[in-house]
Amino acid sequence: MAVAGMNHFTVLTDDLDRTLAFYDAHLGLKPGARPPFAFPGAWLYADGGRGSDAILHIVAGKQKQDLVRGVIDHMAFSGRDLAGTVAKLKAHGIPHELRRLPAYGTWQLFFHDPNGARIEIDFDPAEAAPA
Repeated sequence: MAVAGMNHFTVLTDDLDRTLAFYDAHLGLKPGARPPFAFPGAWLYADGGRGSDAILHIVAGKQKQDLVRGVIDHMAFSGRDLAGTVAKLKAHGIPHELRRLPAYGTWQLFFHDPNGARIEIDFDPAEAAPA
């Protein structure tokens, strides 16, 4: 069996509205088509909701104590506008860590969603450092 690519990540939440607002504001992911499951949630798409594949699934209706980290450390996305992204995180008081990948120069930006899921966004080395 050969893997052809990553399909999606799933995040558990006890607050669907807050989680959707977070991923819209900070990653530009929009809800789109989702099968009529018997449990609440959303499928989020890149490209303003016009993407063909949902890259993040949200399963809602969980209790706070069920929002525990498993063996997956984080989810990573490719991004654009490093300075604007960092400014937005700062404006919303979201703690973050920014570093450059040694020998490659890729910018790596790390922060957590409202449910504790760790997010990485990788930016082109040619992007200017944020102020």
